[in-house]
Amino acid sequence: MKSIEEKIINYKNNLDLFDDGMEKYKYLIDQAKNAEHFPEEYRNDSFKVSGCQAQVWLVPVMKNDKLSFYYDSDAFISKGMVTILCDIYGNRKPSEINNSNFETLNILELDTLLTPGRRNGVYSMLEKIKEYASVYEK
Repeated sequence: MKSIEEKIINYKNNLDLFDDGMEKYKYLIDQAKNAEHFPEEYRNDSFKVSGCQAQVWLVPVMKNDKLSFYYDSDAFISKGMVTILCDIYGNRKPSEINNSNFETLNILELDTLLTPGRRNGVYSMLEKIKEYASVYEK
């Protein structure tokens, strides 16, 4: 399995294939198609990520000492971003998530691609992932 940093670099390389912002946006939207089925019983306020313009749900799932997530959003860009974040940080030990350098995500240059509101949403999703990792770390 690829490390967190390797996955981030892989997304960076994919985004670099596109010349303009609209193509990169389309790539983010396309990532939403990779999302797994979201169990409807989790579509409630207790799993909603605050700070997002769209509705985003993020549910922690511990299995075999690894933290994964159920996730969904009612907006394609947000769903694409939460899909990418859960691909990068999911299916890992909570300590691996907590010990990773979250600044590495900056190489994706989302701050130049996303509107301030969407950037805040991505930051909120990342904070929620960190929060869940801290809760589950033993």
